[in-house]
Amino acid sequence: MIVDAQIIAQPLSGEFEERIYDHENPWNSAKWGYIKFTESSGKEWLGQFRGESRNVKISPQLQCILVLSSDYLFKLNIHNGELEELLEHPSYRKLEVAPSGEFILADYYQIEKMTSNLKDIEIIESPIQMDFIEFLQWSDLQLEFSCKAFLNGEKEHLLILDTVKWKIELKN
Repeated sequence: MIVDAQIIAQPLSGEFEERIYDHENPWNSAKWGYIKFTESSGKEWLGQFRGESRNVKISPQLQCILVLSSDYLFKLNIHNGELEELLEHPSYRKLEVAPSGEFILADYYQIEKMTSNLKDIEIIESPIQMDFIEFLQWSDLQLEFSCKAFLNGEKEHLLILDTVKWKIELKN
């Protein structure tokens, strides 16, 4: 089982056993990202993913790993690293995993959660229209984040995503 995943710089050839995760598409970028995976046995190997690496998160509860690149959102099996699903050219910029195991995704304007597969991603309603979402920190089961008010880039807000109620609230 995979217990750790880290974005790394391009390694030396032959430094790790490598697996390539790619999808034929005429719109693919020329960029590649590299993720070092560590299994519970201590074995390390490298995943080479199409697109620039943005983030990687593991959910033991959902038994999967999400890898976010500039070109794709990859869903991998936590036991063997096999590709289960992918989403082409996602607009997501941020990726986090809730303590309960659900994945939290954000583009510039909204936050979404994934609980089972990439086809069933749900939008989480916000009390304000958001722009430039930035995840900040966890406080127990709440994710604090900031954003600008949509169409008013000067006003910044602090909000909280409650991962029990799956509700976004203004912090102050």
